[in-house]
Amino acid sequence: MKQMNFVAVLLAAALLASQAIAQPYPSKPIRIVVPFAPGGAVDVVARTVGQRMSEQMGTPIVVENRPGASANLGAEHVAKAEPDGYTLLMGANGLATNGTLFKNLPFDTLRDFAPVARVGYAPLVLVVPPSFPAKSLKELIALAKAKPGSLNYGSSGNGGSGHLATELLRINTGIEVLHMPYRGGAPALIDLMGSRLSFMLINPIEALPHVKSQRLRALAIASPKRLPMLPDVPTFTEAGVAGYDASVWWGLVAPAKTPKPIVDKLGAEALKALQDEGVREKLTALGAVIDPAGPQAFGTFLKDEIDKWARVIKTSGIQPD
Repeated sequence: MKQMNFVAVLLAAALLASQAIAQPYPSKPIRIVVPFAPGGAVDVVARTVGQRMSEQMGTPIVVENRPGASANLGAEHVAKAEPDGYTLLMGANGLATNGTLFKNLPFDTLRDFAPVARVGYAPLVLVVPPSFPAKSLKELIALAKAKPGSLNYGSSGNGGSGHLATELLRINTGIEVLHMPYRGGAPALIDLMGSRLSFMLINPIEALPHVKSQRLRALAIASPKRLPMLPDVPTFTEAGVAGYDASVWWGLVAPAKTPKPIVDKLGAEALKALQDEGVREKLTALGAVIDPAGPQAFGTFLKDEIDKWARVIKTSGIQPD
């Protein structure tokens, strides 16, 4: 009798497993984890793209904010999640830089994530206060070389995008400037507008209102192309620093070992969402450049970004806060 009950349990378990396997994907809500607080650029990107994907797929997509530990908390949660396509991460630059910045991370970007889709990027803008004597990037570099260490720049903290981008500029041009890390971009911007800092490299979402109000002056865009919202501001290449490129970017990843058909489906749905006019308008208004890429291309991009910024971090000896 006991043996018959045991067999019955096994048959029931096998039936349930086969039914679960047979269920079409998706059959329940999908979570997109944002490793930052609500209201920031990554959060807005995730909600905008996620809402459109939800409409396309006929499945609820919920954005869950898990900030902390320089975005590592949310990333670790997704890396260790069930690889079934129901937990995703809207990642940003930290996916490429934190593996070098932090020792003993409990996850590895290339090993523990499956790239799904790149959304786009926002090129950093070099801004100075109106009273700053240099009127161009060329003049700023000349001033820095004439008086090494006399210019300072602010950032949202050690290892942040603005810090790394300025270190890349320092390496490329040979200038010596003093780094002033802040706890967040807002207090740094206040000191920049008060002329207590010489310059900053920040994303256009933060820069645009202050440039339009003439509380800051933009000298160059760290992108191959000019920004439509700042059409009169030259690129770094146009301003004399050829090939310089630094941006904040966003992309979806899933836990490694997520089945390829699910990854491909999610990637296709994300790319389709990025063709929607409403999505494009909202992201463009944030200063984003829509630059879609599927799983394979996004994976190549991630590898290149990891290599690029690892060189900067190691050359400069950058330590996180």
